Amino acid sequence: MAHWEHRDEAKWGDFEFNQPYAKGLKRLKEEVLAKTDFDPATLWQWGTMQAMALIEMLKENERTFGEEGQKAAYRALRRTGYDVGRQILEGTIIAEEMTDAEFTSFYATIINRIAYASLEEPKIDVDGQASFHILWCPHQDHYEAFDCRVQRYFVQGMIDAAQDHAERVGFQVRFDYTIPAGAETCHFTMWQATDEEREQWELLTEKLERKALRVVREE
Repeated sequence: MAHWEHRDEAKWGDFEFNQPYAKGLKRLKEEVLAKTDFDPATLWQWGTMQAMALIEMLKENERTFGEEGQKAAYRALRRTGYDVGRQILEGTIIAEEMTDAEFTSFYATIINRIAYASLEEPKIDVDGQASFHILWCPHQDHYEAFDCRVQRYFVQGMIDAAQDHAERVGFQVRFDYTIPAGAETCHFTMWQATDEEREQWELLTEKLERKALRVVREE
């Protein structure tokens, strides 16, 4: 069984989702992994190169174009996150008996274990709140703590996709602590946010962006 296929909750079996980038995934499994000596670990090295290039592109945008370059990068990353979320949820139905916390947690599991290729320990805390630990992230040995803001942009798009798929889904995410910042795991909390709490997410994003521009100016 693949690491993304199992969760203990009974309703996990009722959660509908699609594999993102299904065409390429099918080719990889059927024509490459099944028929050649291709080492799948090299996908991690390739993916790390892409991730580090993305960080450098964002920083160069900020150095060269300042706030406008930063905002352009943010829009592109948010659109990519949205597209991944759309692919995962397109054509699916949320079971009526599934709570918002369960849906949110299950959706996060697919994002964490498949889109982010990470090992995750999820938990439905209470009605209206779920959380998870990331036990291993492909970026953890090469990202600096501040680089994780890129994931924030992806996640915003993924949240947008879920809310467009089902209006009842109004969750927000809090980054509690991360491995690149020195913690043993990354920990995130998701809950049904008020309008004021959603504004706090945007305010923190803006604070991080101002800090990034200040850093490149100092360089």
